[in-house]
Amino acid sequence: MPGPYVVPVHGDEDLPKECDVVVIGGGIIGCSTALELAERGLRVTLCEKGGIGKEQSSRNWGWVRISMRDPREVPLMAAALRIWDGLDNRTGRDTGFKRAGIIFTCNSEKDLAEHERWRTNLEGYQVESRMLTAREFADTVPGSRLDMAGALYTPADGRAEPQKAAPAIAEAARDKGATILTECAVRGIETEAGTIGGVVTERGPITCKAVVLAGGAWSSLFAGRFGIDLPQLKVLNSVMRTTPLEGGPEQTIWAKDFAIRKRQDGGYTIACGHDNIVDIVPASFRYASAFLPALRSEWKSLSFRLAGRFIDELRISRRWSMDDASPFEYNRVLDPMPSKRSTQAALAGLKRAFPVFEKAKIAQHWGGYIDVTPDAVPVISAVDSIPGFHIATGFSGHGFGIGPAAGRLMADIVTGREPLVDPKAFRLSRFSDGSKVELISGF
Repeated sequence: MPGPYVVPVHGDEDLPKECDVVVIGGGIIGCSTALELAERGLRVTLCEKGGIGKEQSSRNWGWVRISMRDPREVPLMAAALRIWDGLDNRTGRDTGFKRAGIIFTCNSEKDLAEHERWRTNLEGYQVESRMLTAREFADTVPGSRLDMAGALYTPADGRAEPQKAAPAIAEAARDKGATILTECAVRGIETEAGTIGGVVTERGPITCKAVVLAGGAWSSLFAGRFGIDLPQLKVLNSVMRTTPLEGGPEQTIWAKDFAIRKRQDGGYTIACGHDNIVDIVPASFRYASAFLPALRSEWKSLSFRLAGRFIDELRISRRWSMDDASPFEYNRVLDPMPSKRSTQAALAGLKRAFPVFEKAKIAQHWGGYIDVTPDAVPVISAVDSIPGFHIATGFSGHGFGIGPAAGRLMADIVTGREPLVDPKAFRLSRFSDGSKVELISGF
């Protein structure tokens, strides 16, 4: 099943013998980190096993939101919104970013109270967000037949084009001197006296002083090869897009039966806001205890299945020689089959809510694997056991919008600058230092 069309980024031909920092992974997190580091004058090499932005960074919904986030992410997301405002000018390219507002509908008085309580997390950030009555929602979003108690509306939230953003940021990093290597998997890291000394790629070694692993759903496998326990699983989300459609809502909307975003081309991205598939794989048993709180909290939105993915991952070696092809070279792009049951149900709910979508023509379906952590909060952290090694992953479906700020924070940590925000909540060691790992309700 082919994924969405992504603006192509052609990799550089020459492999540098040395640089200051190697970034592993060409999604929005890796590209943003590379851009930040290159702008600071460091010699940066970004290595991507497939193509820039070809996995979840181009398959997500395209929401750039601070609303309904885990409170631990709010300071970083407030910074991200400011970065997005100037990203097109900074990169010299179109990312499709627009502050068009996001609305989370509420079906009951209980929902209204919970959303209002969440809204207090924005106090002090100068972010416009307010509660709407059902009448105010109808006035704000004409043409709706949604039966609701009200909604949380955050006009400061925005949207962007996932198929454009990571490529734009990667090209901007190259403009600043970064080397961008595609079809170039990193097989592993090398150390000297216990600290990072370089990496081994499928095209040869690169000497460096620091490495950032931003490998999305592949990060746990890579880290485990070098004795780093990174609890991470994959969740499948399915998406469809329509051809251009006139008369639909301008705002991005989450409702019980659907989630939609207007696209730059006038079509819509449509998904189910609460239906995700979790494949039972060997790692499911390895990390079962770590993810138990998340399972208890989110079980209504998860569908578990035992299918071919179990065998696929069982066959993947967790210990490979850096002289031979790594697992990353055998699967350049994760391109899972979408659940059309999920997207068709979302479309049916959307048509009930907005009759204009009876005229919608579906152009494409795709699936994407979200990399999740036990507390649904990312890891943006140095690795204590290997000085010079860093990880930025596990964004749990929240990575696209927060990506530019996550890249800045990761660059701060790598270079020793005062961090953009307090990175304590994102430290890798929270999973091993006895801290209580909490899943805080949000979206």
